[in-house]
Amino acid sequence: MITITNLVKTYGSGAKATTALNGIDLEIAKGEIFGIIGHSGAGKSTLIRCINMLERPTSGSIRIGETDMTKLGKTQLQQQRRRIGMIFQHFNLLSSATVYDNIAFPLKLVRTPRAQIDKKVNQLLELVGLTEHAKKYPAQLSGGQKQRVGIARALATDPDVLLCDEATSALDPQTTDSILRLLLDINRKLGLTIVLITHEMHVIQSICDRVAVIQGGVIVEQGPVIDVFLKPQQPVTRDFINRESENAEALDDAICAPHAESARTVKVTFIGDLTYQSIMSQTVKETGVDFAILQGTISRIKETPYGQLIVRFEGDAANIRRTLERLVEQRLEVEEIEA
Repeated sequence: MITITNLVKTYGSGAKATTALNGIDLEIAKGEIFGIIGHSGAGKSTLIRCINMLERPTSGSIRIGETDMTKLGKTQLQQQRRRIGMIFQHFNLLSSATVYDNIAFPLKLVRTPRAQIDKKVNQLLELVGLTEHAKKYPAQLSGGQKQRVGIARALATDPDVLLCDEATSALDPQTTDSILRLLLDINRKLGLTIVLITHEMHVIQSICDRVAVIQGGVIVEQGPVIDVFLKPQQPVTRDFINRESENAEALDDAICAPHAESARTVKVTFIGDLTYQSIMSQTVKETGVDFAILQGTISRIKETPYGQLIVRFEGDAANIRRTLERLVEQRLEVEEIEA
């Protein structure tokens, strides 16, 4: 659906040139929710603005379907942009227009007949749960309601792609979750391809199918969210994931606490149906080792449940080794942690 090849974006020239994107390669499939995560200044906003050509790349290509966006003239680009909806961190609504008129705005720009506008706007108001707010103005809405208007407006022209530029960063956690659920619902109902950028791993974990991690204008890691989240390869990715843990210091203290020389501390990961099975207790009964859970969590990555335990096993060294082997045999991920 979206193919980005060797994308480069440079600002300025000569000695003052700054490279914001350097050789970006991405494939985003039709109908998937693809996340791009990075720290401030990593290049993620530049990348998403290049996709719809609000920023023109210095070199490389961006194909949406069969169309190379970088080769289009002004008129052709305006037509292609109707296939791309975009929502923003700060909503960008018309303050003097009602909710209805904000959603109708892109349709009025292309001279859509009034009856069609009315039908479409009412459908979108129902989709985003704002039917009763049609006559209100943005100042009368909460942040979450404003973002729902932004989403409805972005969908008014029936786009194939929805770009989300830090769409939940200005919202509180509860409202963020409601907007993420709405985006997931839209993806399922409309088959829409969604590309979202964020600096929050929670957003990626909640709704994305795949993710790319960007740092210094370069994609340093990408893949299915469950793989990247549970088996991060790069320090920046591990940093994002560790920020999700509120007890990082307490865990470090627990790992470094005095323990028997034969003890081994490991991270055990359960994925899918294995999350809810009593594999750990059954295994230690068989092998006769003791264990202490230093940290544990059960959560979901989109629709896939997972569990992670940080466990210290104590007892006979051979029995501990056999315990770890048995856990691996039962399809658990086992990673030893050095104190």
